[in-house]
Amino acid sequence: MMLEMLLLPYPLLGLLLLTLLGAALLGAALLSRQRAPARNKIPRAQRRREVALQQMAALAQRLREQEPGLDPKPILALPLVELAQKLQAEELSLESVLCSYLEEALKVHQEVNCLTDFLEECEEQLQALKKLKKSERGLLYGVPMSLKDPYDCMGHDSTCGLAQFLEKPAAKDGVLVKVLKAQGAIPFVKTNIPQSMLSFDCSNPIYGQTRNPLNLKKTPGGSSGGEGALLSKGGSILGMGTDTGGSIRIPSSFCGVYGLRTSRDRLSYTGIASAVKGKTSVATVAGPLARDVDSLVLCLRALLSEDMHQLDPTVPFMPFREEIYSNTRPLRIGYYESDGFSQPSPSMARAVRLTCRLLQDAGHEVIPFSIPRIEYAMQKLYTGGLFADGGATLLEKLEGDIVDPSMKALVTELRLPDLLKCILARILKKIEPRTAQNLEMIRGVKRSSQSALWTSQCLPHSSRTPKKLWEQHTAVQEYQQEFIAKWKSLDLDVLLSPSLDPAFYIGYPAKASASSSYHSLYNMLDFPAGVVPVTTVTLQDEEELAFYKGYYGDSNDRNFKEAVEGSVGLPVAVQCITLPWEEELCLRFMKEVETLTKNQTEPR
Repeated sequence: MMLEMLLLPYPLLGLLLLTLLGAALLGAALLSRQRAPARNKIPRAQRRREVALQQMAALAQRLREQEPGLDPKPILALPLVELAQKLQAEELSLESVLCSYLEEALKVHQEVNCLTDFLEECEEQLQALKKLKKSERGLLYGVPMSLKDPYDCMGHDSTCGLAQFLEKPAAKDGVLVKVLKAQGAIPFVKTNIPQSMLSFDCSNPIYGQTRNPLNLKKTPGGSSGGEGALLSKGGSILGMGTDTGGSIRIPSSFCGVYGLRTSRDRLSYTGIASAVKGKTSVATVAGPLARDVDSLVLCLRALLSEDMHQLDPTVPFMPFREEIYSNTRPLRIGYYESDGFSQPSPSMARAVRLTCRLLQDAGHEVIPFSIPRIEYAMQKLYTGGLFADGGATLLEKLEGDIVDPSMKALVTELRLPDLLKCILARILKKIEPRTAQNLEMIRGVKRSSQSALWTSQCLPHSSRTPKKLWEQHTAVQEYQQEFIAKWKSLDLDVLLSPSLDPAFYIGYPAKASASSSYHSLYNMLDFPAGVVPVTTVTLQDEEELAFYKGYYGDSNDRNFKEAVEGSVGLPVAVQCITLPWEEELCLRFMKEVETLTKNQTEPR
């Protein structure tokens, strides 16, 4: 959002505030120039990617020469479970499968710019797998897979889209990468992300903009956007992402694939890079993306092994619970069409109604549910938790870097002097209440209470204290218990909600960020949540969008409407949610939704 536009009704005050803003930004720019070596690494990183992709093409050519009659289409068409079975039975060679995905991933990259690195060690790993006895083969034996950029792979950068992280190759594989390799998977590429991974666009100054293969004017979402794009177009069959505010689920929704956000500590996060660590009240977690629910299940079965607990003892040894996943009893399903914070698009609401009807017809019970205190949850708890340090850690990581367009609005707001943030919040309170509250919360935790005088609230936050941070953590815990109590009072098994859809035009996530509330709520609550595509945008959805107003009538609402226009035919998903540590139940619910929507006879 452009602050200049918001200040047009206040010309004199606007001039003063913009002068202060200019001074603040000038100081930031001077500091950035003083630390320019960070951005000087970018051209070298771009050349390294070019060389890596040339090596990838060369390997594909060598493998192709070994099997000149190879037809990749039947291999690429196989679902993951069937592909894994054929590899185990030696009906397909490891070389033919890897060659097929190397070639296809390169084609997809040429179209959408989704790859950041080639993992050349995949060739050596393939040779090692061929020497294993059948009894030594893991569940993912010979399966090529992709990894989001921050997953540590020995000898490769985990950049998070930040220049500061370049030329710092990982000394060893991360825990999940080690477990995947032990299970026979062959990671072969890393995929693109937005700068800092705190955006649901997919662009950074190092590797550029990734596009949505279903509509090149649209973003694939973020921050696991490279994964979503590559999977959607068939360049990978299984990928690993991370999720702080919807970063697995939004790309899955925008690209028409499946994704699962797991509970904190169900999967190890050791060996996954992050721009901002220590966000205790907003959980960043790992999770898989794939082209069907069965693939997610197979991936979880492989990851939830004793290997993971041995490598990272902080993660409990809790193998996949087949008895929960395979249970067929009818479910009590809570549902809502709107979270009350961001008005859903017509297609989002229709997807929930459609899914509810199918679930009812299948013998499940559906019960209306409403989100308690959603403004408080999103502004005070989620945004307040994400920026409890006032954005200091993020700004530190951006020193000496080029700020990507997808991040400029946020970075500009974070760099504002604290007093200016507070004054702007007061000015915008009536016309842009969500923006005003956001400006207040990104100041960080503070001593002033809600009843404090305006002047004391606007004092610089030298009064940030551990006590206030602990109070913020306590507030999150209390809200989580409030949410669970409401869930339990309705005797729910699972919850069905909209997923943010359809895909936004490139550049719009920063302009309509409030709409991510449908996903980010569950990072703050730390509930497992998965995304299942159930329909596509219809012409009627598009016609109804013309009457969209939003709940606040603010710039977020106006920008959301513009972001999702022109989307007929693009995928629309729903979100399946369970209580913490119930990933198996979440996947069971996702499988039920997938089966019912695929079997319906009416147009989706």
